[in-house]
Amino acid sequence: MSSITGIDHVQVAAPAGCEVEARAFYGALLGLTELPKPEPLAARGGCWFRAGAQELHVGVEDPFSPARKAHPGLVVEDLSELAERLARDGIEVSYDDTIPGTTRFYAADPFGNRLEFRQA
Repeated sequence: MSSITGIDHVQVAAPAGCEVEARAFYGALLGLTELPKPEPLAARGGCWFRAGAQELHVGVEDPFSPARKAHPGLVVEDLSELAERLARDGIEVSYDDTIPGTTRFYAADPFGNRLEFRQA
């Protein structure tokens, strides 16, 4: 039996025409590096980003409905700095202390998808 050795990527959904907002949020605000999409997939819209050794894909879904519970968990070097940066951009940050010894918060991307951010 073959075993799973890791996670290559996670995907969040977004509405058609999301690319400018996705690049502004995931690229400019969060600092993720955009990756080129393979040519056969580029026509579908959306964009891909590098998140450490993994990738975060923003894919177009029609009809679109944001994920309010399911979410990627992103690890951050300086969580408080990111929280301040998001707040300055008008994005609500909600800290959660339910896991002892773990500092984390939730925020939504421009499309309403839930994201979790944890201190490295």
